[in-house]
Amino acid sequence: MIEAARTSATDVPVVSTGPAGHPGLEPLVLCTIDDQTALYPNADVDDVPELVESLESGELPTAGASEVLRHEQDGTGLLSSKTGALAVGERRVLGSCGWIDSTDPTEHEFLTDDVAVDRIADLGLLGRGRGDAATDAPVAKQWTTALETDGEPVVVVNANEADERARADALLVASVPFTVLDAATTVASHVDATELIVYVNETDDWLHEHLHRVIEAGREYFDIVPTVVSGPDSYRAGEPTMALEALEGADRIEARRGPPGPASHGLYGRPTVLHTPRTFAQIYQALVDPSAFDEADPDPGTRLVTVTGDVEAPATVELPTGRPLSTITDAVELTAGSAEQQGTLDFEAAVVGGQFGGFTADLDVSVEASSLRDASLGTNESVELLAESRCVVAEVGERAKFAAAENCGRCVPCREGSTQLLDVLREVYDGEYDAAGIRELTRVMERSSICDFGVETARMVASAVDEFESEFRAHANGHCPSKSCDH
Repeated sequence: MIEAARTSATDVPVVSTGPAGHPGLEPLVLCTIDDQTALYPNADVDDVPELVESLESGELPTAGASEVLRHEQDGTGLLSSKTGALAVGERRVLGSCGWIDSTDPTEHEFLTDDVAVDRIADLGLLGRGRGDAATDAPVAKQWTTALETDGEPVVVVNANEADERARADALLVASVPFTVLDAATTVASHVDATELIVYVNETDDWLHEHLHRVIEAGREYFDIVPTVVSGPDSYRAGEPTMALEALEGADRIEARRGPPGPASHGLYGRPTVLHTPRTFAQIYQALVDPSAFDEADPDPGTRLVTVTGDVEAPATVELPTGRPLSTITDAVELTAGSAEQQGTLDFEAAVVGGQFGGFTADLDVSVEASSLRDASLGTNESVELLAESRCVVAEVGERAKFAAAENCGRCVPCREGSTQLLDVLREVYDGEYDAAGIRELTRVMERSSICDFGVETARMVASAVDEFESEFRAHANGHCPSKSCDH
């Protein structure tokens, strides 16, 4: 697509952008003249020469465009459209995704040395994602601890998210890497860090190459030049303390007991500030546009929610934290299930929060962190929609099986608890459903696991039992309501 455009263009610049967060619209071609942009989702390569020819003649091509948007001539972001998937939510953090050349530092507005970093503490900005050392907690407290602790601080960008349901971190690093790295270097300067590490999955060769190109292109803009370091392709390697174990080259990656946390005893014992790309992107946004953040909000800013599951194509949408989570269903179409269900917004269940997210049949809950937790849902900013052909009991069992196999093994509540959960779930298929026993086991795991792996595994099972108990009882009686299990 890009080569076809460049071959056809003489004077019109052709820019290869990162993804916009909506794979179902790709390839997405944007044609811009002055303050107007025509959108061509799912563009055909054979149509590209004609689009370029129109632009070369000074005319905006509109025939066949899904929409024509107006914006400021010096607009720095792809505006939300009026219809379709791009109309869902807002595009503050995501504004430049799908709009700019992600490897060109001149496309990014770098933070100045005198930016008021202290305002982040005033806002009470919370960490985003399971891989953040300040998940759903004020990030500035981590910085204060790192500053007050003896030793040379280090900052880590934890971009090793192996759960493909939560795609926002990968999207940000691919499309707006300078936003993430600019905020990271600003935080590094604030805490007097001497090292900045970007921690990525060892199997993602494209991301490695991409980041090296980005860092080399922006070297002169960075006070601290980031270093890219690989980690294992495993779910647990994304947990903050296990990420540190991986960075230290540990043969066996295990969760660390706390306190102390990474901010006071992190990488090689140094004070370590560890955030996800999602968190750094929020930090950047708060520093360049503080008016968009409400200090009275318990979870200021936005959440980047990826919708996956039985949908035609996944989508990542940006929602202000007061917006209902149900908004995300407008960005996708459910495709699996009954013939009547295909192409509608109906779903049997939703798993909110990723691999060990909470099960629910109702998305009428605020996307704000405490509201999600109060509803026994996860905050890892993903929603997996399950059609009526999917069996909730089987889904819970598969996730419990994953937990039993993938936990680090360090603490007994998680190691033994996840195995026991798997056993009692298997017994449901044998006609034994002990609801009280399951709930007691999950309570023990939630209270005594040393990291979120065990806590979230327990929450996942407990939420399913609470929300879909009739399905568990039906299975114990030899009947699968979705007709997808063999008895």
